[in-house]
Amino acid sequence: MTNPQSSCDPFAESRVPLYGPQFQRKSADLYAEMRRAHGPVAPVLLDSDVPAWLVLGYREVQYVVSNPEIFGRDSRRWNAWDRIPPDWPLLPLIGYQPTMMFAEGAEHRRRAEALDDALADVDQFALRAQAQQVADRLIDTFAGAGEADLITQYADGVPLPVVARMIGVPDMETADLVREVNKTHAAGEGANDAYTRVREKVRRLVESKRENPARDVTSRLLAHPATLADEEITEDLLHLMNAGQLPTAYWIGNTLRLMLTDDRFAMTLSGGRQSVGQALNEVLWEDTPTQNFPGRFAVRDLRLGDRQIRKGDLLILGLAAANHDPLVRPDPQTSIGNQAYMSFSYGEHRCPYAAQEIAKVIAEAAIEVLLDRLPDVVLTVPADALTWRPSPLFRGLSALPVKFTLA
Repeated sequence: MTNPQSSCDPFAESRVPLYGPQFQRKSADLYAEMRRAHGPVAPVLLDSDVPAWLVLGYREVQYVVSNPEIFGRDSRRWNAWDRIPPDWPLLPLIGYQPTMMFAEGAEHRRRAEALDDALADVDQFALRAQAQQVADRLIDTFAGAGEADLITQYADGVPLPVVARMIGVPDMETADLVREVNKTHAAGEGANDAYTRVREKVRRLVESKRENPARDVTSRLLAHPATLADEEITEDLLHLMNAGQLPTAYWIGNTLRLMLTDDRFAMTLSGGRQSVGQALNEVLWEDTPTQNFPGRFAVRDLRLGDRQIRKGDLLILGLAAANHDPLVRPDPQTSIGNQAYMSFSYGEHRCPYAAQEIAKVIAEAAIEVLLDRLPDVVLTVPADALTWRPSPLFRGLSALPVKFTLA
């Protein structure tokens, strides 16, 4: 394998590793240091010391995602594939897949519009009720213990069952599907086999809904004027499940952390409800679940943020860094109430608006049910002892240990 830090790389000595323990602490401080040293576009190293660019500036991120004709989404454009080992940990996120996520131009618009329309027709009242039921069932499993880990026992378990129901997975098959998807996210032994089984389950779901349509997202995709093929729907549903699980679970967990550690939300923990939406919004600014998103690939040689970008270079969207850009947010506290954050990206490849609303409904329901059931919940460790899962791309807690009165 070619050494990415070769003499032909003028930034070989200054590239910042986008991995390691610094991302388990205060990532915002690291982004600020990188901005001071490199400006709005920083040379970085991914796992296995693979070079890339991290776009830190709010305006620069907006420019990249608003110009798909010069910053492509198809990862087959990448000029570094000869450097990538077969077991590279970021391969599942960057390796090309035939989903709308990697599609470009008219193909992407056709599939994205179909998914937008299918999600927009989701009954949010029914969705909230389903999320509340899932949340209640999870709390039932630990309510009698007086203590719990609100990440592994709660936040991680809420989104996927709700999304599975939303796409039409029969109730009797949901638990099995959730177990298999969790195996794929664990990325350990058997993860690839689990993914194969998940894909087959979704393929059978699409096949069954073509024969017997119902009021669910899969049936609406099958009936959409875009005339999507079964294979396209299968791939896009797999992407929907993955995108709906991890960021939403982290959004729930990060918001619970904020509400349990910040005195401004103490009233909410004793029964108030006006601060839940504020807490969810603040997390998207301060501790957004998707920190860095790979990515975009330069269609031609160009300059961005005074950096020379070569054709095929990988640009990582620094969504969290953009949220903290002092050029557009000189006073952080004045921005918390608005929704100009980059947490769901921007442009035609953004997270669909309907999907954003669905994630918010699920997260809000999960938090409100927890506070209803366990109003005196408190942390059992100091706030500064909480640790983050080791990922340069996502920000989520490893654990959130709490205690409460037996319910």
